[in-house]
Amino acid sequence: MSYEKVLQAHKKIVGTKQSVKALINNEVKEIIIANDADDRITQKVIQTAEELKIPLTKVSSMKELGKACEIDVGAAAVAIIQ
Repeated sequence: MSYEKVLQAHKKIVGTKQSVKALINNEVKEIIIANDADDRITQKVIQTAEELKIPLTKVSSMKELGKACEIDVGAAAVAIIQ
């Protein structure tokens, strides 16, 4: 499951704005998006990942994605760094 990928990743970036920056800088191996996040928030990350042909995986819960990132709040997007 993708939560496992996030837990095992040595370097990751949490958050939509930071994920977009990392995508533009060509640092991202994969993007993980929470399905229950607001589409307006995740739209730019998804669009940028698709344009750059970066693999994109969706998971069900912001809360669980945040937990996998070892933070106390939900996460809408996580970039796994190369």
